[in-house]
Amino acid sequence: MDRKGWIILAICSVLLALNWHFRPTPPKQDPSSQPDAKEQPAGGSSDHASPTTPKATPSDSPGLVKEPIVETVGEHTRTLTSTDKDGKDVVTFTFTSKGGGLKTAKLLNQFVVGSKTEKVVLNRDAPAPIGAFFEDPDEYTVIDYTLEEIDGAIVARGKTPTGLHIAKRWSLEQDKDKPGAPWLLKLDVTFRNKSKANVKLNDLFFFAGAASPLHAREWENQGGAFFLDDGSLTNKDSNWFKKGLFRGARPLFRASVEELEYAGVSNQFFTTLIRPSEKYSATFWATVEKVDVPGGNAKKPKYSIRAGFSLPSRKLSIDEKTTLSYSIYVGPKRYGILKKMAPGTSKVMNYGWFTPVSVLLNNVLNWLHDTVFSKIAHKWAWGLSIIALTIIIRICIWPLHNKSTRTMKRMSKLQPLMKELKEKYKDDPNKLNQETMKLYKEYQINPMGGCLPMFLQIPIFFGYYRMLQYAVELRGQEFLWVKDLSMPDTIYELPFKIPFLGDHIPINLLPILMAVTMILQMRMTPKTGDKMQQRIMMFMPLMFFFFCYNFASALALYWTTQNIFSIGQTWLANRLPEPELKKRSKPGKPGKKSFMERLAERAEEMQRQQNAGDGKAKRPMRNATPSTKKTTKKRKPKTGG
Repeated sequence: MDRKGWIILAICSVLLALNWHFRPTPPKQDPSSQPDAKEQPAGGSSDHASPTTPKATPSDSPGLVKEPIVETVGEHTRTLTSTDKDGKDVVTFTFTSKGGGLKTAKLLNQFVVGSKTEKVVLNRDAPAPIGAFFEDPDEYTVIDYTLEEIDGAIVARGKTPTGLHIAKRWSLEQDKDKPGAPWLLKLDVTFRNKSKANVKLNDLFFFAGAASPLHAREWENQGGAFFLDDGSLTNKDSNWFKKGLFRGARPLFRASVEELEYAGVSNQFFTTLIRPSEKYSATFWATVEKVDVPGGNAKKPKYSIRAGFSLPSRKLSIDEKTTLSYSIYVGPKRYGILKKMAPGTSKVMNYGWFTPVSVLLNNVLNWLHDTVFSKIAHKWAWGLSIIALTIIIRICIWPLHNKSTRTMKRMSKLQPLMKELKEKYKDDPNKLNQETMKLYKEYQINPMGGCLPMFLQIPIFFGYYRMLQYAVELRGQEFLWVKDLSMPDTIYELPFKIPFLGDHIPINLLPILMAVTMILQMRMTPKTGDKMQQRIMMFMPLMFFFFCYNFASALALYWTTQNIFSIGQTWLANRLPEPELKKRSKPGKPGKKSFMERLAERAEEMQRQQNAGDGKAKRPMRNATPSTKKTTKKRKPKTGG
C-alpha cells in the first residue's frame, strides 16, 4: 500500500475511534419505576415529582446551570383531556394556578423509550407553565390565579401587583376535522387596566415553554427554540449556548422580530408551537439549563431549552381592556399535520438542505403505511412501508443502475489497453491523459457513468437520514426483532469493557447485516479504476457501518434492503448478454459533441499549447556591455535664459 493509502487508512481509523468515543450512552430503564401508578386526579399535584425542593446545581459555565422551578405551595391544578375523531383520549392537559398556564401535556399515545406504560410528558422541566407572563426575559413573575371550569374551558383569573387584571380562557379545539385538533389549545387572554397609570403590554413576555431530550441518544441539534419572522425560520439549539473553542458560554439569546408568525420550542420528536391571531413585532428570547436524562452521562450533560416572546406593542389606559388570542399546538412533529395547520408551520421540521427529498420520502412513506400496510399488517406496518419505499426507489433508478453496470463492464474490458498506455507513457502524465481521453472517445465510454448511481444515492441517503431524525411515526414501532424503529436494534450488550470503545458496547444486528450485504454487492460489481480507488471503495462498507451503527434502526433497514435488492439487480444484469467493446464507426452528429469528445479535445488543446510553448524560438539576450566605439551627437542649442 502506498503513502496515500496509509494516510486514508489512518484518517478513517481516527474518525471511527472518535465516533465510538463520542456516541451517546444508551438509556437504562429503571426496573423499579412504576409509571402511572401515582397519577393524581384533577385538582391534585403535578404529574412530575414534587418540585417543592429546589434543584439548583452549580456550574463552572455562567448561564448553564440547573435552575429551581416554581414551588407548588398552595398550587391548584385542573385538567382537560382531548379526543380524536373516534373518541379516543389523546392528550391530558394540566393547568396550574401558579401562573395560570399549561403546566404539562401528557401524550396518552406516546411512551417513554423502553417502556410500555410510562407516557411522554411535555414541558415537565420548565420553571413556569406555558402562557405565564414574565416582566423580563427568563424572569418569571409569580402570580397566583384562581382556576375554575366553565363550559368545558379552564378560566384562570389573577392580577399583577400594579393592578393589571388578567383573565385566561383555555379551551380545546372543538373541530375534530381540523389538522392537529387533538393537540391544539385556544387561549384568549383579557387584560383590564385597574391601575392608576397607563400600562404597556409589550413590557410583558409570553412564556413558550421548555423542551427537554427524551433519552440519552438524542442529539443536541435535533431541537431548539425557534420563531418564524415573515416566512423566515430561525432555530437555536442548545449547542449555540455552550462554550465554544474561541468564546465562552452564552447565557441568553435575544432577537428582534419584525413580523412574529409563530414561536416555540422543540426536541427531536415533539414541539410546542404558539401562533398569535395577528402578526406583530416582538422580542424573542431563549436560554438553556442542564437536565437529568435517564441513562445519561454526567460528563456529557443534556440541556433543556426554553423560550418566550413579548406581547404586542399596545398601551392600555386606565380601566381599558383588550383581548389577545393564541393557538397553541403541543404535540408530535409530524410533517403531514404541521403542513396543514397553517402556512409555514412545516418549517419546524428543519430538514435542512435536503428538504425536498425528505418531504417526498416522508409523504410516500406515510401513504404506503396509511393506504396499504396498516390494513394488512398492523404490527409491522411501518417496517414493511420502509422496505416498500426502498424497493420503489431502486426500481425508479434501475435504468440508470443498469446502464452504469454495463458501462463498468465495458471499462473493465478496456483495462488491458489502458495498462499498455500507462506503460508506454509512464514518464509523460499529460500525454497519458490525452491518450486515455482518446481511448474513451474511440470506444464511446463515459468514465463517470459508473458513478452516477452512487452520486444519485447521496441526496436520497441524507434526505432519508434527515427525515428519520424527526419521524415520530416510527417511535415504538416494532419490526421482526426490532423493538423501536427510531432507536438502534440492540439485541445484546457486551459484559466487558473495550479500550477506546467504552464499557457498554451494544450488539446491533441490522448494521452488521447492512455491512455484509454491502460487501457482497461490491464483490459482484465489476472492478474499475486503479488499485488506490478500489481500496477506497473497500472502506465504504466500514464507513457506513459505523455511521449507521448507533442511529435509528430504520436507516439500517433501508440500506440493508437496498443492498439486497441491488444484489438481485446485479445478478439480473450479469445474466444479460455481455456488452461488446467496439470502436466508434460513425461520426457524431454535426455540431453536437459528446462529453468524452469535449474532454478529448480539451486534452489535445492543452497538449498543443504545451508543445507550442516548448517549441518557441528563444530570443537572444541583449548585450548590456558598453560599446568602446565613440559616437558623437550634435547637441541642440540651448534655449531660454
